[in-house]
Amino acid sequence: MAEKDGEMSFWDHIEALRGMLFHSVLGVALASIVFLAFPKPLFQAVFWPTRPDFPLYRLPGVEFSMDLINIDLSAQFFFYLKVALLCGLVIAFPYIIWEIWIFIAPALYDHEKKAVKKAFGLSSGLFYLGVLVGYFVVLPVCLMFFVNFSVSDAIVNTISLSSYMSLFTSMVFLIGILFEFPTVILVLSSLGIVTRQNLKQWRKYAAVIVLILAALITPSDPFSMFVLAVPLYGLFEFSILLCRNKVPAEE
Repeated sequence: MAEKDGEMSFWDHIEALRGMLFHSVLGVALASIVFLAFPKPLFQAVFWPTRPDFPLYRLPGVEFSMDLINIDLSAQFFFYLKVALLCGLVIAFPYIIWEIWIFIAPALYDHEKKAVKKAFGLSSGLFYLGVLVGYFVVLPVCLMFFVNFSVSDAIVNTISLSSYMSLFTSMVFLIGILFEFPTVILVLSSLGIVTRQNLKQWRKYAAVIVLILAALITPSDPFSMFVLAVPLYGLFEFSILLCRNKVPAEE
């Protein structure tokens, strides 16, 4: 078994953690500043799912339009800051992953480093895939459900800016995080904690958990749940392919 890198004291670990957190926050801050400086293309992208020319609404038989209102004096300013910060976090995600890798790598053995490095390399691609699925598929489906749903013809849906921001964040960023599941499984498999056979035995439980997650994230109507549940379960099957067939032998 390969020896770990030089031993570090408790305070050395704290200092390394502080440096990792500082660099990560700085990366997010710099990316956010760019968005703050050029807000027009940013908000064109953020509000595109509310317009009828969004790709999903061009499908045959689909008609959708919505208007946003602001009922809070300071809401637009804080919306401006929150969106810039969120997008800065999305753009800086690979850099954050790199900083985390630099922080934990010295504590790993050589065979562990190879496996974890592969997982970290996969994580950014899966995160952005989740963001795209949330933005182009799940978010517009949820918007169509909420805007078109009404308990009475006497009630007109008027969507506030803050409620749209809440839905946008959960549908886009949260789904990006959920798409990190195969990364976690790859690390656990490489460390001998789970195997391919384990995951195959957990298929029926995974299907139930996926449906529960889809119900919590989406408006819980059958169609939007199905739209999110399919890629989430696909990630579980992808995780099975990434897993080892058996626990790795000690190196």
